[in-house]
Amino acid sequence: MEVNYLSRTANSMCWLKAKARQRKEIAMRRRRLARLLRKLRAMRRSLPSRDQLLMRIGAAKTAAGRAFSFVKIQVPDAQQPVTRESFRFTVDKNKLQEAELRDGHYLLRSNLTGADPAVLWTRYVQLTQIESAFSIAEERAGNSPHLSPFEHRVDAHILVAFLAYCLQVTLKNRLWLLAPGLTPTAVMEKLATIQMIDVWIPTVDGRWLILPRYTQPEKDTKILLEKLKLVLPTQPPPRIRANFSAAEAAS
Repeated sequence: MEVNYLSRTANSMCWLKAKARQRKEIAMRRRRLARLLRKLRAMRRSLPSRDQLLMRIGAAKTAAGRAFSFVKIQVPDAQQPVTRESFRFTVDKNKLQEAELRDGHYLLRSNLTGADPAVLWTRYVQLTQIESAFSIAEERAGNSPHLSPFEHRVDAHILVAFLAYCLQVTLKNRLWLLAPGLTPTAVMEKLATIQMIDVWIPTVDGRWLILPRYTQPEKDTKILLEKLKLVLPTQPPPRIRANFSAAEAAS
């Protein structure tokens, strides 16, 4: 991410401007604004009753979020019919331009008074990455350290989260070299489609043939694996189990 360090104050507060983040925030707002304008144009074509119009505007406001504040809407009075003249809307271009100028700007404050602004920004980004790794670990494990009353479980959870962060950083560096433009989160979502399953096949003598198999990746996942130079292992060997009922096998 390209970052410009605009200023720095004596108490270790610095303004930062991230150009990539600025472009992303502008694009997100414009997409929401475009959807809102399409809805308003549809209302202006259909000309519903005033009550229906207000309800539809309220729903559009909820969906648009902050983008709604950049549109000026004129609605008819209580006794006035809904027409193209009484129901109008315009985009507040001055307000929109002011918001876009603020996009991508951050004010970071730290107790590291002697630190360089570049160091503060790097540590801030690392903090967000660590929090993301913790949340991924909690989601996968289905547990959170504050839910456990035992200290050793909390320590174990922190260790697992730290290992998850190390793997995330390793994957990020690999992506930077082999597949720039992809994020670790996007890659993990793609790789999550590869599932490990057990296929249970009954034999004539009452035993079960168990075939552990991972599902074949889709075409785009195969391309991703090739980009990262990753090769899936061979399928595990089959197993034989005896004295299992069909109900136990299904469970």
